[in-house]
Amino acid sequence: MRRLAVPVGLLIVWQVLATADLISTRAVSSPVQIAVTLYELTITGELVQHLLVSLGRAATGLVIGVTAGTVLALIAGLSIRGEDAVDATLQMLRTLPHLALVPLFILWFGIGETPKIALVALGCLFPIYLNLFAGIRGVDAKIVEATTTLGLTRAEQIIHVILPGSISSFLVGLRYALAFSWLSLVVGEQINASSGIGYLAMTARDYMRTDIILACLLVYALLGLSTDQLVRVIERHALAWRPANVKDDVA
Repeated sequence: MRRLAVPVGLLIVWQVLATADLISTRAVSSPVQIAVTLYELTITGELVQHLLVSLGRAATGLVIGVTAGTVLALIAGLSIRGEDAVDATLQMLRTLPHLALVPLFILWFGIGETPKIALVALGCLFPIYLNLFAGIRGVDAKIVEATTTLGLTRAEQIIHVILPGSISSFLVGLRYALAFSWLSLVVGEQINASSGIGYLAMTARDYMRTDIILACLLVYALLGLSTDQLVRVIERHALAWRPANVKDDVA
């Protein structure tokens, strides 16, 4: 609730300014107008229909991106040769903007669901790769050496020491990946889409319905906040041994 105090305060100020005609409701709809629009879209089932389509695209792309990013991070993080093989290429690819790849994705995959999912997967891949790679390389070398003297094999070191030691970095990467999944989806749903939250917003633009556009943006924001909170809960339980989490639980 404390985290919601500032957003709620901003909404109140926004509504007051709109009611006092200090901002144009034609250009920026008021929070009450947006709430009414959301209610109407929900009652008619239109919002739920488009939301389920967007969730399916985001989830599919997220799974593909997280899987690929994890595999590549393990290859690069656990071996110098692996790093030489994949890191330079990935560092170049991650600087490419999504919009620049849209024409290529249309040529390669057509205008169906594949380019939309591919954009989401690509956006999720790099945060997972960068954070997990850093987490693997950040594991204390002295601990790894100590396990060698205890007779652990390389595979056992990876399973029992390196991967558990990098889980916090992986979860940070997952939080970034979830954010990028929604950003990528906004771009992807502009590619000849006939459904989805992005399609709903694009259609509303043609009719100058700023209330629907802002309602769609609000849905994206709430989805981003919800998924981020979910990862925070997972992080709190998976890393309950960390001093910071112990202090939070005590507080």
